[in-house]
Amino acid sequence: MAAGGLKMLQNMLEQLPASERKIAQFILENPQSILNKTVNDIGAQAKTSGAAVIRLCKSLGLNGFQDLKVRIAGDLVKPAEQGYRDIEPGESYFSIVQKTTSNSIQSIRDSAEMINYEELERAVQTLLSAQNVHFFGIGASNIIAKDAQQKFLRIQKNATAFTDTHLVATLIANAKKDDVVFAISHSGETAEIIKVISLAKERGVKTISLTKYGQSSVASSADIKLFTSYSGEPAFRSAATSSRLAQLYMMDILFLSMATVQYEQTVQAIDQTREAIKFIKREN
Repeated sequence: MAAGGLKMLQNMLEQLPASERKIAQFILENPQSILNKTVNDIGAQAKTSGAAVIRLCKSLGLNGFQDLKVRIAGDLVKPAEQGYRDIEPGESYFSIVQKTTSNSIQSIRDSAEMINYEELERAVQTLLSAQNVHFFGIGASNIIAKDAQQKFLRIQKNATAFTDTHLVATLIANAKKDDVVFAISHSGETAEIIKVISLAKERGVKTISLTKYGQSSVASSADIKLFTSYSGEPAFRSAATSSRLAQLYMMDILFLSMATVQYEQTVQAIDQTREAIKFIKREN
């Protein structure tokens, strides 16, 4: 069953216009009560309008109020979540292992609930037809870009993952019609990523973004928007760990989705890659 409606509302609450925020707050306080109500019922009870409810669903990237209700219904039948937990001074190794495991699992589960399957389908088809895919991330996001490049090269998909902004600008300036720029930024506000995706847009190059869920400069500029969750992460470095794992998880989903579409070709390419690596490792 679809879920994640309440997390979407929590993530977006501070970014919403006043009328939509009233509705979001009302739903978060009364999730059970909305399941049998109409758009106009919710608008009236939140002291705003039915039109604002429709706008809220659009802001969340959902396919209308029914989509939101289905997701909230899924939230209400889920087992209670432990949530994200931060480390404490002098914490035991056992406790750190338990908290890190819990945070990692929570991040992946939350991100799964944020997936818009129409956008995922568009991303997969765009990547399959791309001549070159230019992954770009700064700092920790470049680790994700490098991992994606390695995966794509193994299945005979030309891919780059540079950190030099000038070099990436050169790639975009000379990009082919079917090239794709894949921008990775957890915050969605990394200055270099914003510049690069704006350049790609100006040059008519297709763009895909991977950011935390919500409105951001990077996501708003991209043709196709993919998200990871951002709710309830702890303040310490475990937050960066959780978000990185969620980004890797989304890249794995893209890779495997592409692989299943061209299954035989993918298996053959991976087998050839494995044989080539064995050859390099073989002793003379």
